Order: sequence, then structure tokens, then C-alpha cells
Amino acid sequence: MAGLFALLPDIIPMIVPATIQVTKAHDLEAQRAGNESPMIRQGAVVGKSDKMCATVLIAKANCASAVHHHGEQDTIIYAVSGTGILVTNRGDETGPRRQELSAGDFAVVPSWTEHQEVNDTDEEFVWILIRSGPEPVVVYLTDFFGEEVPAD
Repeated sequence: MAGLFALLPDIIPMIVPATIQVTKAHDLEAQRAGNESPMIRQGAVVGKSDKMCATVLIAKANCASAVHHHGEQDTIIYAVSGTGILVTNRGDETGPRRQELSAGDFAVVPSWTEHQEVNDTDEEFVWILIRSGPEPVVVYLTDFFGEEVPAD
């Protein structure tokens, strides 16, 4: 009987499927309204799954994010439009690596990898960020190999 109870978490989703979650484009636009930040992050799928989350990143012209990492979360980036630069550390003191992402490109940013999103162009770019875990984790740093910036 104990063996049956151990199988319940695997069997229940097959019997009682989860509800499909949809985020409409107008809900994302509502998050953007009035936001003057050069880097706009819209929560597309946040808190709806215990295994993953997704946000939309809109980078306005000629701006850059702070250097940061996502803790234990792995991140997949899909470039929707425009051209942006993903700056990552190399794991040593040789300096950051710049990689251009254009529409249709994918990138994987492993957990704990320090990185920065940069828009050196006069046009905005849009990226979809999919992370492991139910909520996005962002740890801001003073610079590459820098100290963690205390949360407000």
C-alpha cells in the first residue's frame, strides 16, 4: 500500500489535468503603459507553473541593464525583434564576452552566469526570457565579478 501512495503524485495529473493558463497581449501592454524605464520587463507567465516562468524584455534604444545573474535559474532567451548584445562573463578575469542576438536567435544562460543585456542601436529590441522556477530571480551586481547590490 505504501508503494501506491508514492505513485500518487505521478498518477493524479493524468487523471485530473491542470488548467491551461493564457496571458493575452493586452495584459502585457497594460504592464508597459506609463513605464519609462529603458529596460521593460513584462511578466508573461509568472507564478503559473512550479517549473518555469517567462517574461518579455523590451530594451529601448541605446540602453543597458545592470550586470546581474539569476541564481539557480537557467535561462533561455529567444530574440523576437531588433538586435541586442548579450554580455557574459567567461568565468575568469579575461573580461566579458559580447554576443549579438538578432530576431530568431536563441541563447542559453546557465545558472549563476553574470550577464548584461545591451542595446547599442537606435531601435528597441524584444526578447522572450524563459527561466526554470515559478518566479524570476534577479540578483544585481556592482559589475562583472562585483559585489551583490543589496535589495531595497
